[in-house]
Amino acid sequence: MRRSYALRLAAAFAGVGIAAAALTAILVNVEFGTTFASYLHEQQDARERQLVAGLADSYRRADGWSAADLESLQSLALMDGGAVRVVDAQGKTVWDASAGVSGQMAALHRQMMGSGPLGPEQRLPIRVDGSVVGTAVIRLPQPGLLPQDVAFRSSVNRLLLLGGILAGFVALALGIVLARRATAPARELTKTARALALGDRSERVESEGPDEFGEMARAFNTLADTIEEEDRLRREFAADVAHELRTPLTILRTQIEGIQDGVVEPTSPALASLHEETLRLSRLVADLETLASADAARFSLVRQPVDLRPLLEGAAREFAGPYEAEDVRLAAYLSDVAVQADPTRIRQVVANLLSNALKFTPPGGEVDLTLRREGDNAVIRVSDTGPGIPADELQQVFDRFFRGRGARAGGSGIGLTVARELVRAHRGDIEVASELQQGTTFTVLLPLASSGERAPFMAPSHAPVTVGVERRR
Repeated sequence: MRRSYALRLAAAFAGVGIAAAALTAILVNVEFGTTFASYLHEQQDARERQLVAGLADSYRRADGWSAADLESLQSLALMDGGAVRVVDAQGKTVWDASAGVSGQMAALHRQMMGSGPLGPEQRLPIRVDGSVVGTAVIRLPQPGLLPQDVAFRSSVNRLLLLGGILAGFVALALGIVLARRATAPARELTKTARALALGDRSERVESEGPDEFGEMARAFNTLADTIEEEDRLRREFAADVAHELRTPLTILRTQIEGIQDGVVEPTSPALASLHEETLRLSRLVADLETLASADAARFSLVRQPVDLRPLLEGAAREFAGPYEAEDVRLAAYLSDVAVQADPTRIRQVVANLLSNALKFTPPGGEVDLTLRREGDNAVIRVSDTGPGIPADELQQVFDRFFRGRGARAGGSGIGLTVARELVRAHRGDIEVASELQQGTTFTVLLPLASSGERAPFMAPSHAPVTVGVERRR
């Protein structure tokens, strides 16, 4: 536990507890000292008043000063080693409380009584019936210096010190307990993270309280779920890519071996088939390369003013053959809109969207490609009349490796991911909207080119550009 956060937290608890106990002890000691000193002064004043009142009573009883009567006050006068002397109105000493006690006896008396150093001399008038009949010259021990007072204060200080030490130990013990309880979620999170790093994707953090540790645990579990899902999708993706590669490679190998063995003649149709399979492999490798470039932020965009209408017309004509082969009508409704973009990458986006629409549109269906200007954006939409995307898949269509249910043709599952990354690289956005049995629409938003970056003007196209076969009735 050395150097651990729990130990530092426990030490902090203990430090705060000890500091609080020490501060409390100091404040209590200061306040107690002030109150105790005030109490001792009040006691001394009360004793002086008691001596003066006793001397006045003696004067009344004896109808004057009588040394014999005053001897009854000797024990009170000499208490704690004090010194009391009575002077009459003419200034003559009529009684000295220590006169009958020798110097050695007086010192012994003060030692036995536990006296301390005497304070300053106090001269207090003695009044009888309103007249001053004498003066009491009193010297009492200084308050707080008597051994019993010192012993009392020492015992209080020892008690405060003991209480502070005990409070420190209690604070340390509570600090250790609270620190271990407070850091228990962190230890569990560390254990789960290590298990996850070792390959156990099923481990999860169980502590999900309402505090920050609970929030961290929930975030970690979400991360673990995402990693587990990505592992599953990656395995499926590897299997799908292997399948996608295996088919064209098998065809290529079979036909090449047939040509080598003389079974198949190297005719134009045979070579065209080989070329088609080669193009299929090239498209798959290009998708993978584009996705890897997106992950590494290595898109090499060659931005220039681009008129999107002829670019989209070319993409539509490129897909004329595949759409016609699948008996799907492709209609393009295009306006003149210019953007600052890489034409090759934008064409790749449109090609991915048209290819994806073809996969999910049944024979006899229709796909519309539209281009228009809306506000500060060029808007490209690809809408199909396919079965639509289920609600539970709609948020995943742009996830890499994801392949929705219902595709009529195979695919790598990264075409839409590539499209999204390319659009984002152009500081644009891509959206999807779908309803079951109503079709799906993908919308691409691209910032318009500034006035000084316009592409060469081309006459607007008001009529739709129709590519492929007409929709059957």
